[in-house]
Amino acid sequence: MSTPASRLIQTRTEFQDALRQAFSDIAAAGPREIWMCDADFADWPLNEPQVVDSLARWAIGHRSCTILALDYESIQRRHPRWVQWRRERAHVVRCRIPDEADKLNLPCVLLASGTVSLRLIDRALYRGSVSTEISDAVRDRDRLDALMQRSVDAFPATTLGL
Repeated sequence: MSTPASRLIQTRTEFQDALRQAFSDIAAAGPREIWMCDADFADWPLNEPQVVDSLARWAIGHRSCTILALDYESIQRRHPRWVQWRRERAHVVRCRIPDEADKLNLPCVLLASGTVSLRLIDRALYRGSVSTEISDAVRDRDRLDALMQRSVDAFPATTLGL
């Protein structure tokens, strides 16, 4: 029996399980780029050892992870394992914040073209979808690309003191 190309997410647990599986799939498939977008990543399992391990297995060679969030203070508090992973791989990870006009409508998306496109449409009810369809990846990539063009660098891996 084959895995469906698209399925619905209807609960917080399903959302988090889908993210865990997506990061595992990303590590196995090795796509060149990952795009992550959310207001604060509060519900993402980024502090879990298996997720950080999946990202570590993925982050080899000439790969790129671009992250868009409203701010990174809550990420630092909630996801210290991910923050450490990010510091060790500053050459792979770019963190950005959106333009002021885009802050109200920031989507919740994990995209690895050719591997997975996961989006949360309704944050309050945890309604969304996870898909391997190329058309879904193209739509999400276009939306994220537009947001990234209007975003600015944020959350440096290290801070230089005087």
